[in-house]
Amino acid sequence: MSTTWTDAVVVARHDTTPRIAVFDLARTDGGELWAYEPGAHIDVQPDASAPVRQYSLCGPPGQHKQYRIAVLNEPASRGGSRAMHALAEGDTLRIAAPRDRFGLAPAARRHLLFAGGIGITPLLSMAQALDATGGDHHLHYCARSRAEAAFAAELAEHPRVTLHFDDAPAPADRLDLPRDLGSPDADTAVYVCGPGGFMDHVLEQAAALGWPTSALHTERFSAGPTDAGEGGPVGGFTVRLASTGAEYPVAEDESVLDVLHAHGVDAAFSCGQGICGECIVRVRAGEPDHRDDVLTDDERAAGLFTPCSSRSHTPTLELDL
Repeated sequence: MSTTWTDAVVVARHDTTPRIAVFDLARTDGGELWAYEPGAHIDVQPDASAPVRQYSLCGPPGQHKQYRIAVLNEPASRGGSRAMHALAEGDTLRIAAPRDRFGLAPAARRHLLFAGGIGITPLLSMAQALDATGGDHHLHYCARSRAEAAFAAELAEHPRVTLHFDDAPAPADRLDLPRDLGSPDADTAVYVCGPGGFMDHVLEQAAALGWPTSALHTERFSAGPTDAGEGGPVGGFTVRLASTGAEYPVAEDESVLDVLHAHGVDAAFSCGQGICGECIVRVRAGEPDHRDDVLTDDERAAGLFTPCSSRSHTPTLELDL
């Protein structure tokens, strides 16, 4: 259940805006990197003391010698972006094998992509893949201004890309979801990535326009707001392991994942926020209180659960561990 890592080197760095740096990474031994699908992300650790963070791969698909990521320097973050922005060409770091819970919907015949700010990174990879295969798509790239849009220059003349800037003088140049998203279409998939406020706005407007949740595909870079479920035990609950019957109390200020690790349980994890899907397990008994931003409604109904962020409505929750 452990994550597979490799040592990598920064082969190129380019600051595309005052706050966004693009890094090209390769293995230090010159070997090939793992294959990945558009929308995938990797774990990155700039040095042994830095936190592990997740960044979407935004280079053209099919590249086996290099990965490309773009990192926004966020002063209010937990330190990962600052550590990344301290890196220069030639510096080394660790990266993990890609994971993807935000891939292109295989059954869709048309794809509408809505990117807000740094949320362009996974959608850029998707758009490049669709360009390569002739897939029907359109990318709407939104930013506060052209100066803050990392890939505006290379996308400005693309026939399937529309740039929207908050400071655009003409209202017609700003995002208009009734116009740009339109009415639901059974053959169309919608993808949304960006800051929480942007994503909430797009998803709320999509719901108002009648789009079903099954057509909406999302990825968040930080956990969205969640409401504590009603009806659960006050304070905490007990987690039980189906394999051994061992039971451990989970206090109000602890996560299930923290408790599992404290008792030596080999439980996978990465982001710790319920946004990457690495820690997902299946519930065998009990009613979960889902507080993640990664599982679909169908996956939740099938008993999947994120122990890093979610809790329990019932006094005991049994996990398939």
